[in-house]
Amino acid sequence: MYGWIWRHLPGPVALKVVEALLLVAGIVALLMLVVFPWIEPKLPFNQVTTG
Repeated sequence: MYGWIWRHLPGPVALKVVEALLLVAGIVALLMLVVFPWIEPKLPFNQVTTG
C-alpha cells in the first residue's frame, strides 16, 4: 500500500518526501481532531467502579 502511494505522488524524490509528510500530518490531525473525540464517549474506560 505504501509503495502504491509513493508511486502515485507527483514530482521528484524530495517533493515526494514533503508530500508524504504532509499526508501523514493530515491523517494524524484528522484522527486527533475528529475521530478520537467522536469515539471517546463510546469507550468504556471512564466507567470505573470501586467497591
